[in-house]
Amino acid sequence: MSRRPFAAVLAANTVSIAGSSLTLIGVPWFVLQTTGSAGRAGFVAFCATLPVVVAALVAGPVIDRIGRRRISAASDLVCALSVGAIPLLHHAGALEFWMLCALMAVGGLVHTPGLTARSVLLPDLAEHAGTTVTRAASLYDAVSRGARMIGAALAGVLIAVFGAEAVLLLDAVTFAVSALLVTAFLRGVPAAEPQPAAGGTSFAGYRAELAEGWAFLTRSRLLTGITVMVMMTNGLDQGWSSVLLPVHGREALGGATALGLLVSLFGGCALLGALLYGVWGERFPRRAVFAAAFLLCGTPRFVMAAFTDTPLPLAVTMALSGLGAGVLNPILTTVIYERVPDELRSRVSGVTMAGCELTMPLGGLAAGLLVDGFGAAPALLAFGGAYLLTTLAPLVFPAWRSMDRAPEPRSATGVSRTEPALHGSVPAATSPRPSAK
Repeated sequence: MSRRPFAAVLAANTVSIAGSSLTLIGVPWFVLQTTGSAGRAGFVAFCATLPVVVAALVAGPVIDRIGRRRISAASDLVCALSVGAIPLLHHAGALEFWMLCALMAVGGLVHTPGLTARSVLLPDLAEHAGTTVTRAASLYDAVSRGARMIGAALAGVLIAVFGAEAVLLLDAVTFAVSALLVTAFLRGVPAAEPQPAAGGTSFAGYRAELAEGWAFLTRSRLLTGITVMVMMTNGLDQGWSSVLLPVHGREALGGATALGLLVSLFGGCALLGALLYGVWGERFPRRAVFAAAFLLCGTPRFVMAAFTDTPLPLAVTMALSGLGAGVLNPILTTVIYERVPDELRSRVSGVTMAGCELTMPLGGLAAGLLVDGFGAAPALLAFGGAYLLTTLAPLVFPAWRSMDRAPEPRSATGVSRTEPALHGSVPAATSPRPSAK
C-alpha cells in the first residue's frame, strides 16, 4: 500500500482548484471592469462552459486510451496557456473581446477531461492508500472545498491590490504546478496508465463505448434523477458565480475584496461540512441529509442577495449554505460508486458529467441577459425560485428512496441482478458533481 499517489492527486487538485477559484472571480471582474456589461460577462461564461459539455460527452473513451495521468497533465498545461494569454494580450493592447471568448472556450474544452481523469482514479487510489471510498471521497471533496476557499480569498485581495490581470497569471502558474505533480507521482500506477479497448481502436468501437455509458445511465432511475437535478442546479449556480454574485458585489458589497471573502467563507464552511459528513454522515439516511443539504445551500443565498445591500446577512447565509454544499459530493460519490463496476468508469463519467453540465452555458448567459433587462434583484429571485423547485425532487419522486438502500450484488458482467442488461451495455459510472457555486 502507498499513500503517495492519493496525496499527489489531492495536492494537484488543491493547487489547480485554488487557481480555478482565482479565475472564477477574476474573469467576471475583468469583463465587468473592461466592458461594464453583465450581458458580456454572461456571454464569456457561455463560451467557457459550452465546450465543457462537448468535452465531457466525448472524453471518456479518450481518457482510457491515452491514460488518466497523461490527460490530467495535458489538460492543466493547455489551461495554463489559455488563461495566461489573457492578461499578456491585454497588457500588449492586443486583446479583443472575441479573443477572450476563444481563450476561455479552449480552457473549458480541456479542463473537464483533466478533472474527470483525476476523479475516476479515486476508488483505486483509496484502495492503494488503505482507506474506504466514502472516507476518500469526503477527504477529496474537503480538500477541493478548502482550495476554493483559499483561492477565493486570495482572488479578492489580489484584485483589489494588483488587478484582475495578476490573478489570471497566478492561475496559469497553478495549472502548471498541478501538471507537474500528476506527471511525477502517478507514474507507475496501473489505473492511471493507458487502457486500450480489447477490440482495438475504431470509430464504431468508440461510439459503442459512449453508448454503454448512456445505456447504464438511462437504465437507472436514481442515477438519471441525480443527473437531471444536478444539471439544473449547476446551470443556476453558473449564473450565480459568473454574473449574479459579481454584479451584486460590484453594486452593493463594496468591491472584489468582499466578494472574495464571501466565496471563501462559503468554501470554508463547505470544507467543514464535508469533513463532518466524513466522520458522522454514514449514521444518517442519505436521502434526508441530501435533500436538506441541497435546500440549505441553494435558494437562501439568492433570496438574501436580492434583499440585502450589506455583507453581514449574506455572509451568514453563505456560511450556512456552505455547510450544506459540503455534504453533497461525498453522498453522490458514495452512492454512485456503490452501484456500478469500475471497468468503464471514465466513459460513463463523461456521460454523467456532460448531462450535469448541459445547462451551465445557458446559466451564465441567462443571468447576464436578465440583469441587463430587469436588474440584479429580479434576476436573483428568478434563479432562487427555480433552484427551490429543483431541489424538491428528492422529496417528491419515489426513485430517490433507493438512495438509502444498499445495491444488489452484480453478476460477472457487472450488471445488477435486479436490473436487466441492455444489449451491448457494460455499465460503469462516476459521480455527477455539483458546481462550486
